[in-house]
Amino acid sequence: MSEFGEGAGAQVAEGVKADSGPVFAELAVKAEKLDASDELAAKRAEFVLDEVVYLDGNSLGALPANVPGRVEDVVLRQWGRLRIRSWDESGWWTAPERIGDRIAPLVGAAPGQIVVGDSTSVNVFKALVAAVRMAESVESSGPGRDEILVDATTFPTDGYIAESVARLTGRTLRPVTPAEVPAALSDRTAAVLLNHVDYRTGRLHDLPSLTAAVHAAGAYAVWDLCHSAGALPVGLDEHGVDLAVGCTYKYLNGGPGSPAYLYVRRDLQDRFDSPLPGWNSHADPFGMRGDFTPADGAPRGRVGTPDILSMLALEAALEVWDGVSIEAVRAKSLALTDFFLECVAAYVPEGRVESVTPVAHGERGSQVALRCEGAGDVMKALVERGVVGDFRRPDVLRFGFTPLYVGFADVERAARVLARVVAARVR
Repeated sequence: MSEFGEGAGAQVAEGVKADSGPVFAELAVKAEKLDASDELAAKRAEFVLDEVVYLDGNSLGALPANVPGRVEDVVLRQWGRLRIRSWDESGWWTAPERIGDRIAPLVGAAPGQIVVGDSTSVNVFKALVAAVRMAESVESSGPGRDEILVDATTFPTDGYIAESVARLTGRTLRPVTPAEVPAALSDRTAAVLLNHVDYRTGRLHDLPSLTAAVHAAGAYAVWDLCHSAGALPVGLDEHGVDLAVGCTYKYLNGGPGSPAYLYVRRDLQDRFDSPLPGWNSHADPFGMRGDFTPADGAPRGRVGTPDILSMLALEAALEVWDGVSIEAVRAKSLALTDFFLECVAAYVPEGRVESVTPVAHGERGSQVALRCEGAGDVMKALVERGVVGDFRRPDVLRFGFTPLYVGFADVERAARVLARVVAARVR
């Protein structure tokens, strides 16, 4: 969600850097050449876009062009004419697992391990409680695994949920930065909740080594993939991640409020003890029994009736990934963010912005965060000039780069407009 500061921000005509000269021409030509050789360039036509440079896909992805027609069919034919028959005839009942299997290759998971439904927050709660319960079930003698570690830089909701889980399960919550996790682990650690990419800075954390460290301590790793799924390879199966959650409305372009997903590693599924058992996660959901017997496999992560309209819109949106490799997406993401940083360095007056996103590719997600004085007003001015990013208090401009529809000419234009806006501001 974008957040703008109060007022439009003072601007003056003097000192505005002209969009001319050899540097501007050189980078504009470079952008044109990069777009001409972009193997993903044709994907842009599969989205509903306009002349705006949209660099906020890390908050809400653009609309895939096939979604409106699919939603119309779901509403008018599947719901309007088939009505309740659609649970069987239109595949509504199996949608959470079917769409989970569609997401699976984008996060490096084999089929049968992801279920779609509920919000990210609800899935964080399910995953973290289940992780604590699994740790509790294998406790050895000693003080017991009475501690949960949580990413101290996490998106606030993850922290709120972790604090609540700690209270509900009688554990102590210990916030630490991802870099501090290996040293903080002990035989008291039950579970660790981490973000793959920092939502403020775009820093990519080392999922393989941190997961290995958590396992070496005998604990369970829960990863939040909201800012990485659909932007870069995750490798859930390859790296032995225990549990993971993520949203679908950012790089997966599922639409506002589209359902989240929950990954439960296959060999842990028979031990996954959800704190939210519902009739949809029952082994015999239509038996309407008074006692609860969990379903086999990923459906244990289901709770209540699936949100069919948004879920099937998501399924349609995921068709834009047909024929796309996540490795190609990652390569373009790094090229886009590299080029943006190059253009910013060349265009923006020295000292006006500072990148807080790591330069190293292995530490960078698919966004660039710039610290800037009066960032809220600067972002508002950018939006007014057709460049849409967002702002995080107190002073961070965030620009998300979605490789399926962002081009290099977009990047060059965004940096040029940013230079014009910050140069025009009264210091």
